[in-house]
Amino acid sequence: MQRRTFFAGLAGGMSAMQVAEAAEEAASAKLDREVGLPWMCDVADAGRRIRANDPTDMGGAGRGLTMMGDDPRLPSMPERPTLMDFFKFRFAPANHLLQSANLAQKAGHPDKIVLACLLHDIALASGTRTDHGYWGAQLIEPYVDEEVSWAIRAHQSLKFLPDPAVGYEYPRSYVRMFGADYKPEPYIVAAYEEARKHKWYMTARLITLNDVYAFDPKVRVSFDQFEDVIGRTFRNPKEGLGFDGSSVAHMWRSVIWPNNYL
Repeated sequence: MQRRTFFAGLAGGMSAMQVAEAAEEAASAKLDREVGLPWMCDVADAGRRIRANDPTDMGGAGRGLTMMGDDPRLPSMPERPTLMDFFKFRFAPANHLLQSANLAQKAGHPDKIVLACLLHDIALASGTRTDHGYWGAQLIEPYVDEEVSWAIRAHQSLKFLPDPAVGYEYPRSYVRMFGADYKPEPYIVAAYEEARKHKWYMTARLITLNDVYAFDPKVRVSFDQFEDVIGRTFRNPKEGLGFDGSSVAHMWRSVIWPNNYL
């Protein structure tokens, strides 16, 4: 995404934050295309093809879609899906998230940091772009320690503000993409200032430190590497994600059946 694309996005009615998040989603999607699975394993791409009546959409099966239930173009989910199932069948290949968690693990960070890095862009992986930190935090809130969900929410603002004292500089890629004069929206700055004073600031900051370097197409990381970490830090409900009656169950069901008519 070049700088002219950034300003074209603004001219098209997108806010600066929306354009920034679109760029991150594009970078992650590009990484997944380079080392990943067929397009039907990318739920967001499948949805785009349906809405656009893409001619490669299984012979036009998306036209006039009034589907309810399993989408035959997407892998079937187990009856009681776990987080690992979502990574395998809906978020796959999610290389950026796996690389980020791998960096945190190699650095010797505790399980909660590794989990936070693994899940920090889970909203983007499930097809939600704008304010992805907030959406991602809400999606996992009932199943993780409060510190993890708080950090995922906060990382969205922290990535736009440098902290040289801990080694986090403003990403050069942002200068290239958005221009040297880009300023985050006021709500992002306010969220940053609040997070900077919080007791869990460094948890969120560590997400950003293990985020900007996790886009290497040559690095392959298996999700199985984090199975033990998830077992210790993520509470998979016995009914399955999406069917436990939690306040966010509907969000997980939307990922299972992203193309349901209602």
